[in-house]
Amino acid sequence: MPTLEEITDRLSRAVAAGLALGCVVKLDLKGEGMVRIDGTQVTNADGPADLTVRVSRRDLAALARGELDPTRAMMTGRLKLSDMA
Repeated sequence: MPTLEEITDRLSRAVAAGLALGCVVKLDLKGEGMVRIDGTQVTNADGPADLTVRVSRRDLAALARGELDPTRAMMTGRLKLSDMA
């Protein structure tokens, strides 16, 4: 399972490679830290966000590997979004 630092690094590299989001997104890793993406900035600082995704590190890793279906994760409460729009 990736550490908070590894998750932050992977997201930083994705942003640097051109992954552009039109909003501020925060990953709330259920008490194991935060990752906030604001434009080209990826930090572990908490702050306001347009969308907060609440998921455990274990479930985030399973989602990334394709082992956990995102719809099923939402339906079972393993993945929560602050705004469904």
